[in-house]
Parts: sequence; structure tokens; C-alpha cells
Amino acid sequence: MSEPKVLLRGNRLGLGQPRREMLPEYHRWENDPGTVLGYGNQFPQAWETREAGWTGQRGNHNYPQFEVVRLDDMKPIGITTLMVNTFVRTAEFVIVLAPEARGKGYAIEATRLTLDWAFHLGALRMVWLKVLAPNEAGIAAYEKAGFQRSGRLRQSGFWLGRPVDELLMDALPADLPGPSAVAAHLDAENTENTDRAAVSTQDT
Repeated sequence: MSEPKVLLRGNRLGLGQPRREMLPEYHRWENDPGTVLGYGNQFPQAWETREAGWTGQRGNHNYPQFEVVRLDDMKPIGITTLMVNTFVRTAEFVIVLAPEARGKGYAIEATRLTLDWAFHLGALRMVWLKVLAPNEAGIAAYEKAGFQRSGRLRQSGFWLGRPVDELLMDALPADLPGPSAVAAHLDAENTENTDRAAVSTQDT
């Protein structure tokens, strides 16, 4: 299996390109009962359906996805997705983590890195999401990553078989907490290029 190619690094996690060879793992994460409950999907997705949709998703410029990679061992632990509306430069955000990676604070950093990319490289004006109201852990993670509560869809979802509300949450570039990983990456790259140019000048 190929090594993940990390495009953007944070503290513990990085964002990379999804890989076809990882599709069985992605499918396992997505069909975990905790994921099905959080997504409100109710039933698992067939492997054939997931496999057939891979090419279409990867070829859709308005459906960028990132493989979330744990930097200390380069292990993929999740996927984040931005469903972009190019007419108004907004996107819906979706995240799925491997069941064994939950409860460790990874959702906060993975969400924040994806927002960082969305705003500073993707030139999006706003990113939004829907989350079922009983999903208190998810709501807390999204808020720590920069999302704010912006509305409620009453009785629009199900949680453990009973109707519940969905919360709408959104984030603007100004809501992103802490320093930008994108800016840090570009600063490091510029410093490296400057140092390389200085060495080249000395050699001549």
C-alpha cells in the first residue's frame, strides 16, 4: 500500500488525497453504527454502491475530499468532504472518523484544517453543516473548530429511532481560531526557497 501524501500539516494531523486502495477502510468507517447514527443514514451502504461512486466523486471538482492522516505514524483515520456551491462560494462540510479514532480530539483538528484550506486556498466565503441535536460531542467539536450555531430544522432527523431536530452551524474565515496552517506552510516554503536561492548565489 502506498504512503499517504500529506498536503497540509497541523499539530497531530495532516490532510492528504484520498486513495483508491483505502476504499475498503473508508467503507468500513462509513458503515460503522456510530457513523450511520450520526449521518442519519439508517442503513449501511452496499460495497458495490460505494465502489461505483468512487470515480464520480474523485472526478467532481466541486466535491473535494481529504484523507485525514495521523502524523506520528502516518495512519489514515478519517475523511473530510466539502460539497461546494460555486455560484455563491459556500460549501457543506462532512467528516467521518474511524471508530477507533473517536474521542481523542481528532475531529476538532481535522475540521479546523479543512476550514483553513477551504477559506485560504479554496476561496470559500462560508462553510456550513447539519448535525443532529443529540450529538453533543459532535456539536462541541465543531464549535471548538470555529463553527457557530446558526439555526434549527425541527424534527427533521432521527436519533435512535425517534424524531429529533437538526442544528445548522456555519463558519466564516474570521471564525477560524488560532494560527493558519496554510499560512505557516507557505511561510516555511518561502523561507526554504529564499535559503536555497542564497546558497545558489554563494555557489556562483
